[in-house]
Amino acid sequence: MSDINIIKNKCLTANLEIKNNNLAISTFGNVSLADRNERIIAIKPSGIPYVSLSANDIVILDFKGNILEGKLNPSSDTRTHLYLYNKWERLNSICHTHSTYAVGWSQSLTSVPILGTTHADHLTQNIPCTSPMSNTLIKGDYEHNTGVQIVNHFSKNNISPNLVKMCLVGSHGPFTWGDDELESVYNSIVLEEICKMAFITQVINPEIKNMKKSLIDKHFLRKHGPESYYGQE
Repeated sequence: MSDINIIKNKCLTANLEIKNNNLAISTFGNVSLADRNERIIAIKPSGIPYVSLSANDIVILDFKGNILEGKLNPSSDTRTHLYLYNKWERLNSICHTHSTYAVGWSQSLTSVPILGTTHADHLTQNIPCTSPMSNTLIKGDYEHNTGVQIVNHFSKNNISPNLVKMCLVGSHGPFTWGDDELESVYNSIVLEEICKMAFITQVINPEIKNMKKSLIDKHFLRKHGPESYYGQE
């Protein structure tokens, strides 16, 4: 199987996981996968339902957005993906969904507070939510500027995209990323569950505060620290 076919099949499988995990309906959402050695990106085509999506439908682009292979239009969010890949060189896959609870937090323009150990197992800080895009950026290259919006928020708030691999775009929805397509989709699944848990927690106790730092550190470091002991060797 050629490298192009391999990346197409990986991209297809990752996109189908959006549907399998109820992270979007109909044609919403997309996953892209980059091969930085070959300088190509595979991404879901725009407006194609998951139930009819095939590997042949996956669009192959270069890092400037030129279509190298595929007869269909790439995702309407392609320029967001391209901007993130070009700005953050350690990203190899990006997942964008419209999952219910993550979108709810995005629409509320609220970062997700770190309230419990499920959150702390994955990161040690609140999940960031950007401000709504300015009118000037909306009227410009909207999808490209969505990437600008994410990168600027991380830069302004001194957030590392290598440590925080998820973001809520204000009034829009979630983007996650990772070292490969499995991680980027996994992070979208985790993000949705954390958003759901945080919502339930705040409904039960509107006065709840972030969990204490010692417990955050314990749960994060036992999985990701230099002396981590979670899982198998």
